[in-house]
Amino acid sequence: MALQLIAVDDKSGKNGSPTIYVDKEREEFVFQGWLPGASLIAEIEANPTPDHEPGIPDGEGAVRLPFRMVAAIRKACDAAGLD
Repeated sequence: MALQLIAVDDKSGKNGSPTIYVDKEREEFVFQGWLPGASLIAEIEANPTPDHEPGIPDGEGAVRLPFRMVAAIRKACDAAGLD
């Protein structure tokens, strides 16, 4: 896997900042973010997505990114060649 670093949240300090990568080989975005607490997991489980089983499936997870990273998410889309 050849990850391309797109951005690190510079307002989060030096320990565990949210980070965005692009993996062109796998055609995927990789987001490193804050893990949700129990209350957010419960909220996700209480609000199922239409046509999907409720909750977070095994092998998947949820991470949180601050809104201030929206420009970095757009930059990741550009780096992946997406409009």
